[in-house]
Amino acid sequence: MRILPATAAAVTAALAAGAASVAAGRLASDAALKAPPGRPLPTEPRLTVHGTAAGRITLTRDLAALRPGRYGLAGDGSHAVVGPVLGTAEHGADTVVRRLERVTHGTLTAGDRVWFTPNLYVGDPGTALDLEFADAEVPGELGPLPAWFLPGSRPTWVIAVHGLAATREHALNIIAPLHRRDVPVLALAYRGDVGAPPSPDGLHHFGETEWRDVDAAIRYAVDHGARQVVLLGWSTGATMALRAAELSDARERIAGLVLDSPVLSWEVTLRALAGARRTPGALLPLAVRAAQGRAGLHADHDAGTAGLYRPAVPTLVFHGPDDAVSPWRLSRRLADAHPRLVALHTVKGAPHGAMWNADPEHYEETLRRFMTPLV
Repeated sequence: MRILPATAAAVTAALAAGAASVAAGRLASDAALKAPPGRPLPTEPRLTVHGTAAGRITLTRDLAALRPGRYGLAGDGSHAVVGPVLGTAEHGADTVVRRLERVTHGTLTAGDRVWFTPNLYVGDPGTALDLEFADAEVPGELGPLPAWFLPGSRPTWVIAVHGLAATREHALNIIAPLHRRDVPVLALAYRGDVGAPPSPDGLHHFGETEWRDVDAAIRYAVDHGARQVVLLGWSTGATMALRAAELSDARERIAGLVLDSPVLSWEVTLRALAGARRTPGALLPLAVRAAQGRAGLHADHDAGTAGLYRPAVPTLVFHGPDDAVSPWRLSRRLADAHPRLVALHTVKGAPHGAMWNADPEHYEETLRRFMTPLV
């Protein structure tokens, strides 16, 4: 008679443990499905400001603080631009000194917690770059999508699409060099962005639904005089570009793709983000299944070979082995699988979505050479 209560208790405990695991998997999937725009991804460490002086800032010594290039430095209520590490500056064993180029807004004081961001600029093309632009409204599937339009005389437009945890301000990094070449640029805000319609379920879909907003932007460009377009996307924005190139009824208007840190396997990226939140390895499969169930995502059957994508137009990929969110090996396999169409430009030392930041001049020259025959 005593066996039944013991069995019932064991079953109850097992069910409770299972429910807890499911809940933990759901919470872990939030790292990607609910990544807030303008906030750091879990892979981006918080650094402490140890002090500032004329033209320099001292930060916690970390691999992130030692990255090559130029970055935005964001805090709660502040933004600055930092340049390279100043190797000859005096510093402690646990600190790094970088060039402080400018403080865009707010203040930086000792003890502040900050993080690196690809965004060198904040605001819009007028306030940030002193460029003339127009606010546009792209008719999207869910409602009007705000966009910045910078005119140019070229018949080929660039449609710029940001990615995870970013906003259309990310496009400000490359708008100026494109503008100098008289290339029209449409920088798009899509579903879930501030000012754009929300996703019906409030979740990110790794481009599986968001690509339709890129499709709407292509149609808008063509309706407003573009002969063809080049899609330039970062992170999941690159994923959207790939999907639009394959699925859009207007894909014959796409002359090329530029992909920065493309997410070629949402499962791998979700595991990376959940792992960065210290999710136990045993729960990562549950996080993947939770994402599939919540967002209706398709399984990455061929993620190991990046075989889900088969570009049909010239494609330039900027990616590097230091990306902790979307592995560079998948971009390399994509390029190896399509050598006639896909060129991989490897960037070392750059985090996810920040290939331009590590070496802006080389990035822009590579982009110029790719774009020349297309515009």
